[in-house]
Amino acid sequence: MTAVYIDADACPVKAEAEKVATRHGVKMFVVSNGGLRPSQNPLVETVIVSDGPDVADMWIAERCGPKDVVVTGDIPLAAKCVEAGARVLKHNGEPLTSANIGNVLATRDLMADLRAADPFRTGGGKGFTKADRSRFLDALERALRSAKAID
Repeated sequence: MTAVYIDADACPVKAEAEKVATRHGVKMFVVSNGGLRPSQNPLVETVIVSDGPDVADMWIAERCGPKDVVVTGDIPLAAKCVEAGARVLKHNGEPLTSANIGNVLATRDLMADLRAADPFRTGGGKGFTKADRSRFLDALERALRSAKAID
């Protein structure tokens, strides 16, 4: 059975994912360490994991598979989910696949090293836009259709 897994900590598209999953009649798991208001939607299960590094990530990685869609901005988690055969989307709709996850991981590691080497660097990433939200909705729709085709 197809499911959507949301790495919910700092996820800006939980509501959008819920709408798409509901339209498709697909179970959605919203996984975090707490602090989220549970949805009243019977298709949405809020999963609160214990505190600890990467506990939510491990919960998702242990359960996702080829029929599932995972939404995360966590690149190491994405790599594990891609390895498990799941379809993985970043919050802006960018798909992470076996063809690109190696480059994305390498870039993440390089940027972490650069940030560590320059403690005076200021600024952050670009903000989340309406266009990002729209791309995410389109990408999730396509990913769910593809995942459900396996059922």
